[in-house]
Amino acid sequence: MNLMRPWSLRELVQDLRQGRTTPEAASRRALARIAETDAELRAWVDRTAFLPGTGVPLGVKDIIDLAGVPTRCGSTLRAEAAPATSDAAIVTAWRSAGMAPLGKTVTTEFAFFAPGPTRNPAALGHTPGGSSSGSAAAVASGQVPLALGSQTAGSVTRPASYCGVASLVMSHGRYPSTGVTGLSPSLDSHGVFAATAADLALAWSALTGDSAREPRPPRILVWSADALDVVEAPMRHALTQAAKRLREAGATVEPFRDEQLMVELTAAHPVVMAYEAARERSAELAVAERLSAPLAQLLRAGAATSADEYETARATIAEGSDRLADVFDVVLGPAAPGAAPHGLEATGNPVLSRGWQALGLPVVTVPGFTDAAGLPLGLQLVGRHGGENELLGHACWAERVLAGDS
Repeated sequence: MNLMRPWSLRELVQDLRQGRTTPEAASRRALARIAETDAELRAWVDRTAFLPGTGVPLGVKDIIDLAGVPTRCGSTLRAEAAPATSDAAIVTAWRSAGMAPLGKTVTTEFAFFAPGPTRNPAALGHTPGGSSSGSAAAVASGQVPLALGSQTAGSVTRPASYCGVASLVMSHGRYPSTGVTGLSPSLDSHGVFAATAADLALAWSALTGDSAREPRPPRILVWSADALDVVEAPMRHALTQAAKRLREAGATVEPFRDEQLMVELTAAHPVVMAYEAARERSAELAVAERLSAPLAQLLRAGAATSADEYETARATIAEGSDRLADVFDVVLGPAAPGAAPHGLEATGNPVLSRGWQALGLPVVTVPGFTDAAGLPLGLQLVGRHGGENELLGHACWAERVLAGDS
């Protein structure tokens, strides 16, 4: 069954501005769609904890504090958690932008690999990805027009690709992490899902007061990721076709030539992630026998990682950041190895996000391609640190070109 029916944020905002709907009606629409679809999708943590508000309905990943609602982090360790007494800083920011949090969306256990119950609205028997699975599915199915996620490896980019929606991973440190149950302080980044890149640009403008800038067709470096040897034929074809169309529309398209650097960064990322996670989640490490096997393995591996190994990995990342400084407007690459794998026992491979996440760069996933079975394939656009305005402008332009609208 295909439950894809994304809800356009731009259309909702236009309807609100022109009086064709109200915030209360938008909340009722969200709740009605959830009631219609969530028994199958299971995108929400607790359907009795919905908080209809006076703004754009917003889903909040369940590692992010939402006042009055427990933060359970997808773990039995938090099953009896008390309600949060205040919003996370990022939720406060989104409220100020006119968003009304509706409730908590499913996450994998402590935002790592052990899946939650969420299913993929494009194909219920396929994984929605991890760890922001509930947020991606909620947006893809039209339950809400916007939902919050987080990314430490590929937890926003991959679910967006698998579920056929757009996403933004913010530059590392762009907003405070206060009130978020993190995993790796030097890697954790905020994220957000919407139906399209144009919707993301509108949301970003509301959040920051800045508008996405699109001064000219960009210089695009195409990252094949061939050196990682994971990209499947349908995704490779989508990347080739996208590069061709963007070149024809006026972009300067060149190959990304430092493939070996991405191999090195991809190897450094899990070292840093494990080392920091073992210390950030030390309380959970102390009861590792009560955790899922993947998370327990991560924390134990991190505890066994030496400070020298950690510092070597951090040095690799710092060197990579220096090597890539100011060499591109935007990088275009595959957002995941291929379409969402069949089965709900795993969440897919984040390898194509690890290197970029290590660098703390902003990433937009642009949907629009499918494989022969009709499953979504997303492409990622990577920008310069702090360059969300320009990146979103380029993503909006690319989205129109790839849709045949420009």
